[in-house]
Amino acid sequence: MNFAKPVSGASADTLQPPRPLRKWPIAYRSISLLVITADVATIILCGIVCGILYNFEVFGGSGEIADYVGSAAVVAALFVSLMKSRDLYSSTELLALKTQVVSVATAWVSIFLFLSGAAFALKVGGHFSRGAIFSFAGIGVTLLIFQRVVYRNVITRGLGRQRFAARNAILIADEAPVSGSALVHTLLKHGFHLDRQFTLPLAQNDPRLLDDFISDIVGYLRGSNIEEVIVGVDAKRWGELNKLLAGLRVLPLPVNLIPVGNASDILSRPTRVIGDSVCIELHRGPRSAFERAAKRFVDLVSSLAGLFLLLPLLIITAVMVKLDSPGPILFSQRRCGFNGRPFHIYKFRTMSVMEDGPAVFQAAQSDSRVTRVGKWLRRTSIDELPQLLNVLNGSMSLVGPRPHAVAHDSQFDKVISNYAFRQHAKPGLTGWAQVNGQRGPTPTLADIRRRVDFDLWYIDNWSLGLDFLIIVRTFLEILRGRNAY
Repeated sequence: MNFAKPVSGASADTLQPPRPLRKWPIAYRSISLLVITADVATIILCGIVCGILYNFEVFGGSGEIADYVGSAAVVAALFVSLMKSRDLYSSTELLALKTQVVSVATAWVSIFLFLSGAAFALKVGGHFSRGAIFSFAGIGVTLLIFQRVVYRNVITRGLGRQRFAARNAILIADEAPVSGSALVHTLLKHGFHLDRQFTLPLAQNDPRLLDDFISDIVGYLRGSNIEEVIVGVDAKRWGELNKLLAGLRVLPLPVNLIPVGNASDILSRPTRVIGDSVCIELHRGPRSAFERAAKRFVDLVSSLAGLFLLLPLLIITAVMVKLDSPGPILFSQRRCGFNGRPFHIYKFRTMSVMEDGPAVFQAAQSDSRVTRVGKWLRRTSIDELPQLLNVLNGSMSLVGPRPHAVAHDSQFDKVISNYAFRQHAKPGLTGWAQVNGQRGPTPTLADIRRRVDFDLWYIDNWSLGLDFLIIVRTFLEILRGRNAY
């Protein structure tokens, strides 16, 4: 009984067109290692060349080449480790050019800031030329970004034209061979030459069918030039898969499962080992550990610098608020932060009331509750500056969805299904919605929906570069004064 479907022969059984005459001597699975090697070589070569050229220009000699090699090797090791820890060397990630450019620039700057601090702390900065370091930093990051463009183009071309080095394989699937099926197309594109496909029989009523099937495969593979066995079968047939695997163990060939059906989504998610158990990541957090650390570092430095530089303005504003109307200088109100954690937000008091309960009324144009000084503070957004204290203590960030009063959160959550997704990020002093005209009160349901849409887009597309753009646009928005009352 033969369950095999030959590739050559009848056109209905053909799985792929004839192989291209010329294949690249690169296997798809080797891309990550090749890119890592290229990055290390580029960084070390760049460090050496920048050091030699700078010393020739300034001192007339090549300098200590061993020092250039050592320092460049440290940078290369740190860079590769950072990129590898975020899985940025996988072939799929190398195709995401924008993510690659941002990640390369962020990792590169972080490494040089770290090494500069270490050199200062250890008092070894005098051994390195600042001119050589600056040229190395500038030229190095330019070359690495240029390489990302090249990588993306090469991988795209290789996949599109099926140019990666072929690997002989057979496919064991649930269905008869179809040349245009998604699984077959994916395997061909990624450098596999499918010699034959075997169709796994339904053996519930006759177990001998599966035994004969395994014997056919083993007989076909004995003495053949097949390099790999690929199984594309629904995981619900786990009993048959186990028996198949046991039968194929007599062969010195790798056997790999590509899950199909309902289980494919779960099995395709990232995994890690906890003790003796395998843990599958069903839902990823909105930020990686590195991204959270980078954003928190920027928040800490910026809030400390802002409080120090704006201290005279803060003191003057506090005096004006106190003299203008009776009541406290600061207004405090409960808000919901990251993951719904409650916190108290701080502002300069701009109203004659201190609402913080089940009913909170948003400010409106010509609102009688707004004080004389309060109108000016709200117009210039100076009333928001005390929130730098919230940024400093970690309950807020410089950039993020603007927090609403707890009463408003409860109200909006009932009418907008994805409203709670805003809590996937820390609330911010300013946000993507605010710089796109959604500043101020939200009197209608349509206004709320627009603000939520902008907030969710920011969460899904966050980067340090986007935060910087929002901060710059915030100053322009303050000058325009839209919806500031």
